[in-house]
This record gives sequence, structure tokens and C-alpha cells, in this order.
Amino acid sequence: MSYTLGVLFFVIALLVSVMLHEAGHFFTARAFGMKASRFFVGFGPTLWSTRRGETEYGVKAIPAGGFVKIIGMTDLEEIEPGDEDRAFFRQPAPQRLVVLSAGSVVHFILAIFLLFLVLATTGDVLTPETTLRVGSISNCVPQDLDKGCTASTSNVPAAGKLQPDDVFVAVNGRQVTSYEQVRNVLRASPGQPVTLTVKRHGGEVPVTLTPAPGKQAGQTIGFIGISQVQRQKPLSVAQSVPRTFTTLGDMTVMTGRALGDLPHQISQILEGKPRPATGAASVVDIARVSGQIAQAKASFGERLANLVVIVAELNFFVGVFNMLPLLPLDGGHVGIVLFEQARSRLYRLFGRRDPGRVDLMKIMPFTYAVVALFIGLSLLLLYAGIVNPISIQ
Repeated sequence: MSYTLGVLFFVIALLVSVMLHEAGHFFTARAFGMKASRFFVGFGPTLWSTRRGETEYGVKAIPAGGFVKIIGMTDLEEIEPGDEDRAFFRQPAPQRLVVLSAGSVVHFILAIFLLFLVLATTGDVLTPETTLRVGSISNCVPQDLDKGCTASTSNVPAAGKLQPDDVFVAVNGRQVTSYEQVRNVLRASPGQPVTLTVKRHGGEVPVTLTPAPGKQAGQTIGFIGISQVQRQKPLSVAQSVPRTFTTLGDMTVMTGRALGDLPHQISQILEGKPRPATGAASVVDIARVSGQIAQAKASFGERLANLVVIVAELNFFVGVFNMLPLLPLDGGHVGIVLFEQARSRLYRLFGRRDPGRVDLMKIMPFTYAVVALFIGLSLLLLYAGIVNPISIQ
């Protein structure tokens, strides 16, 4: 699979996800008798459209989202005669909540399905096991992992002594059964000779090298400059079910951390610092990473599985982000409906007249501020994705 195919895979998956998100709004609205007059993928000038019944379907020039036009999303909208009872704002609150949440629910269902599919067919690609087999020799060993490699840190203890596909058998004469045992000895021996026994071409070869000292989390530990071959732990269908949901829990934590760390990430982008693979990313970054995964030195199944995981993670994040209680996100509309219902019950409890719907005009300045913030953040991430992209290679 080439770099271009990886990027194309992501773009197509993104467009399909957007279409399914809007389909969630569209079909639930139709099921409740609301009128959906337009269903479009993309924004900007219309490239193609057709009318089927009362709905116009089409594709627009900018593939950056999509929309479904449900009449009467606000009571400020002009409604054609005969459609008054089908207007969104006239429907019961539970039905409106279902329609508003349907897009994010679709994203969550997609994330669950894709994760389960990968885990059940490929194994646990999310937490692969590190094997005793050497994968590659690094170009350098950094003196400080936070600063990365420099010209003065090009000495690699493993260079010329270890080879790709070497398999560790013993460390300092003691047999090992996991790479963690090897790593613990190496990290505890900065500047001290270590004898490694490796299996090479059917025989056992002793190799003595001295781990280079490097700083990590304020501690000095030993590095020899290698990366290990990783493998996916096989999972049965039954094991894949709980693992899917524990993975979603991990994604929830990571999403919360990413949103909370957003100001710090923005400052790093503005300062031109290297961007972590787990940080905020634009579609340009994700497409680039997809291309890198597609051309990685791994089996076709492993590469495809990792691409599908990226799509699952993206759907989960979009589902969570879309439900934030901020207009114009769906979560903002959900928040308004819930606020109206809570306020109505409180007024009835005290024998007061229902104040009715929230006056959207009063909160439009806040909505415009949120839109401006989103546009600014999107442009910043797009700029960073071009001039300072995220890389996993």
C-alpha cells in the first residue's frame, strides 16, 4: 500500500463518516415526521444536486463537513404554509434531543464497530507486545529524550554490533523470556558494559556494548539505540468485546486530556516546537500520518488495521467534541433544550407561567465568538500541518 493510497483511504473514510453523521440527523428527523428539505455533503458552491420527493440531495465543493436542513430549527425561521406542524421547534423535547444527538451517536457506533472489527480479526493492535527480536538500529541516541537527537548525539552503541532480526537470548549470562527484562538491565546500566547474547543465523552470538546515558523524566538511564519488533496479541471474538469498551474508556481519557492540554499545544505550535503524535491535529496531519502508516514496514493486515483504528479514533473524538455544550455544535442545541425543559419544570413547581423558548438572539454574540474561535483554531492547525507536521516516522 502506497502513501497516496493511505491518504486516499483517510479522505474517503472521512467523507463517509460525515455522510453517516448527517444521515443520523436526517433519518431520525424523518422518522418523527419533521421535514428535511436538504441533505448535502461539503460546503461552498454546489457541484451536483438532485431532488427526491421533498428533499434536495447534493455535493458541494469543499469536503469539510456536511449539513441537513431541517425546517424550523429555530422559531425565527420563516416556514412555508402547511409545514408548521412539521417544524423542528414544535416537536416534543425527547424527539428533538434524539435528532440532535443522532449524529454523535452514529460516530460512537462507528467507533465501536470498527474497533471491534480490528480487535477480532487482527488482534490487539492498540497495545502490541514487544518481542525479543530487533527491528531496526537507530541513527542516534539522544542525550535528552525531550530535546531529541542533535549532531553531537549520533553515537549509537548498537551500531555495528547488533543487526535487525537478532533475537535476544540472554543478558549478562542470564536467560531472558521478555524484552522488558533486557530493557530493565540496559536502562540500569548507563556507561557500564553489558553482554548480550543474541540468536543470529541459527547460532548464538555474544555482543558486549556500553549503553549511552540519556535523560528521561529527570533520570539518567541507558540506551543502545534499537527498536524492537512488535506483534499483536491475538484476541477471540469474546475477548474483543470487553477490550473494545476498555479501549473506548482509554480514548475518553485521552480525549479529555487532549482538550484540556489544548492551550499548551497551541503555544507549542506558535513557538514552532515539534508536535507530539497524540496532540491536536488537522485533517492534513491525519492524512499525512495515514500515508506514513500505509507505507510502513509491516504486513498489509497490520497497516490496514492501524488505518481503521485511526478512523475509529477520529469518529470517537468527533462524537465527543460535537456534544460539547457550545453553539453551534449539536451539544449546544441539546443544552438549550435541556435548559428549557428544566426551567419549565421549575416554573411550574412554583406556580409560575412557562417562560417558553430561549431567545436565541440574546446568545448569538456568544455563538459568533465560538465560531470565530473554531475557525481560528482550525486555520492554526491547518497551518501547522503544512509547515510543522506531525510525523510518526
